[in-house]
Amino acid sequence: MADDSIEEVVKDAGEVPEIKYEYLDHTADVQLHSWGSNLTEAFEQNGMAMFGYMTELDTVDIKEKHEIIANAEDLDGLLYHFLDELLFLFSAEPYLICKKLRIEEFDTEAFKIRCSCFGEQFDLAKHPQGTEVKAITYSAMQIVQKPEKCEIFVIIDI
Repeated sequence: MADDSIEEVVKDAGEVPEIKYEYLDHTADVQLHSWGSNLTEAFEQNGMAMFGYMTELDTVDIKEKHEIIANAEDLDGLLYHFLDELLFLFSAEPYLICKKLRIEEFDTEAFKIRCSCFGEQFDLAKHPQGTEVKAITYSAMQIVQKPEKCEIFVIIDI
């Protein structure tokens, strides 16, 4: 996927969605709170909240597209593994900082996510260094599903 031209990747990514997340204070860590009109959007927003904590997303351009797959035994585990796969994408080659995430497949029965990740390689000369995310935690993890809105709360270890 990294072999696509920049123009193809930008076209495929489409518009960057509105921000629907915030950071909540937590002792020694940070809690990501995201929301969306459905579970897919809330998961995507939670991933973007994590990337937004690492750098200023306004400085990130869409130049590459990569795909991640996350699997688990339940929905909390799926959220954990989804964020962990995104963190790995940033922490190891290709060191991708994402500007947009698009979940292409979200199977809540088999607990599987396939997600397209759009961004570029992290570069300290271009991207202001935010806070390093060391790990995702299950601590106080909540996935709240209501007919009109889904919310997610995740504490990340910084």
